[in-house]
Amino acid sequence: MYFTRNNIDALEHFYKINMINSISGYKSANLIGTKSKTGETNVAVFSSVVHYGSNPPILGFVLRPTTVKRNTYDNILDTKYYTINHINEAIIEDAHHTSAKYPEGISEFDKTELKEEFKNDFYAPFVKQSAVQIGLKHLQSIDIKANGTILILGEITDLHINDAIIEPDGFIDLMKAKTAVVNGLDTYAIPTKNKRLTYQRPK
Repeated sequence: MYFTRNNIDALEHFYKINMINSISGYKSANLIGTKSKTGETNVAVFSSVVHYGSNPPILGFVLRPTTVKRNTYDNILDTKYYTINHINEAIIEDAHHTSAKYPEGISEFDKTELKEEFKNDFYAPFVKQSAVQIGLKHLQSIDIKANGTILILGEITDLHINDAIIEPDGFIDLMKAKTAVVNGLDTYAIPTKNKRLTYQRPK
């Protein structure tokens, strides 16, 4: 099938959303945990987390336009702290349910079997069932004028990893944790093969 830009624009709304969200390939599946200034916790699924550097260690993710209230974004701006937690096979359904639009003041932790966990006085909640839990401090918000989205950059300040999935050289074997990936908006997969290659030099 071949689509011009005009063809794409003319597609039925949900068909277009499903197609464009699928063409970038498999994406990471994460839960972002926050807590408001008044103490209400929030957790939401995101598939846009990307590595932006190792020194300092920075991760970024993209927020949809703030044309409606975004509790995750408000909490990050207000408190500066949030967590990123890997989704694994055992919590896929509950993780996906956090995409439901609950009113402010209702925690997704209370509407699912996901368990909030506080560690080392870090302000925001981690997800207890996650094998990789990352605590971050907000560094920068970048407005993407092309479509009204916002790139959020955060510095890793706390990192909790299940001992069983760390290799001797520091590599994290996500297959051992049955970490999920996302295809499009709603299809989750668990990778079953891992081919690790050596650092490449010119031939």
